[in-house]
Amino acid sequence: MFETINETLQWIHGLIPHGIKPGTKRMEWMLDRLNNPERKIRAIHVGGTNGKGSTVCYLWHIYEAAGLKVGTYISPYITSFNERMMVNGQPISDEDLVKAANIVYPLTLAVDQDTNLGIPTEFEVVTMISFVYFGQLNPCDLVIYEVGLGGRLDSTNVIHPLVSVITNVAMDHMKQLGNSIKSIAFEKAGIIKDRTGIVTSAEHPDALAVIREKAEEKKAKLFVLGHEFDAHPLSHGEEGEHFSFESDFIHETDLTIHMKGKHQLKNAAAALMAVGYLRNYCGIDPGEEAICSGLENAAWPGRFERMMKAPLVVIDGAHNVQGTEALVQTVKRYYADRTIHLLYAALKDKEYEKMIHLIETVADDITLTSFDYPRAAESGLLYAAAQHQKKVNQPDWKAALRQLIEATKEDEMLLVCGSLYFISAVRHELLCFQNR
Repeated sequence: MFETINETLQWIHGLIPHGIKPGTKRMEWMLDRLNNPERKIRAIHVGGTNGKGSTVCYLWHIYEAAGLKVGTYISPYITSFNERMMVNGQPISDEDLVKAANIVYPLTLAVDQDTNLGIPTEFEVVTMISFVYFGQLNPCDLVIYEVGLGGRLDSTNVIHPLVSVITNVAMDHMKQLGNSIKSIAFEKAGIIKDRTGIVTSAEHPDALAVIREKAEEKKAKLFVLGHEFDAHPLSHGEEGEHFSFESDFIHETDLTIHMKGKHQLKNAAAALMAVGYLRNYCGIDPGEEAICSGLENAAWPGRFERMMKAPLVVIDGAHNVQGTEALVQTVKRYYADRTIHLLYAALKDKEYEKMIHLIETVADDITLTSFDYPRAAESGLLYAAAQHQKKVNQPDWKAALRQLIEATKEDEMLLVCGSLYFISAVRHELLCFQNR
């Protein structure tokens, strides 16, 4: 059994080599022996390719503004592991993490020894810990669960949510989810439960066809962006996006979000539709004031986040093609008149060539780098993929970051983007830099 947080994290991270094992059988076996703590949780389930974290963030801030105790389960973390499980923005304490891990640990041994299901994965163990935390140690009014990978076979898909959200469907994680929008949508739509509300901001016709078919099969109430609900941009500026929202349940003529980018309107709209559903069908009404203030207060680390003002340094964890397309649009929307220096790193199992070709279109120069992570692409690979006339290969990302900060003038901008794991390391370094 574990006595310290370091022992606990060492055990959890030691499970990473067991990789990804799609399916919920191990989860169901372990949860059954704990008398199913997940069934005590009033949950919202959020899946999709991009925008899950932002949608979780909007929902959490709206309900917190209404005075509710709101839990969140997310991945990956940006600053510390404990952020994976939070209550009203406060990460799980080391003490509770150790306590929950000690409850889960014997079950992980038993499922391997007593069944032919095998050793649980790192993500399964962390998800189990979250069920113990939110279901036993620190119960909440609502817990918002972010899907880890796909949906149908994801470890979180053992919950019985009040409402589910599928933000969008795009090409990512093809090795696990398939090589077509239809196959990926089939996996995402796996979170749709019997007679439960499902909200989606997916727009691809193939994805929508799959989601509609699954919703009909499950007799679930389906709400689609552009049909049952919509968001209309009003204006945008340095403070963020202004928009209106309409649905059968909520009508708002002037809302503000500080997270930048037109794509954020879709994420906010999906969250608002879920709020409307919960108000109408579950009697959970945050009220208009909490909706407005919650949206305004919502901020998510690593999502077009301004880290420094002079010079302007922005970080963004656009880690797939669709996310990079949204980032390009946001840069053009807000900083088209600036000289932009770009620092980029990605994972080698992502479509980094396509992403580089997209992001370098808004950069005046690009520095390709790498970072300490098993799946990180070498800077030379990224350099070879880049087509920019002004490209630099600098394997040492810390040195590159320092050099670029020094070179960026007051009226220019340094954009750091790519893998969320890279952004996490950069964010930590920038915070340390500012505190020196």
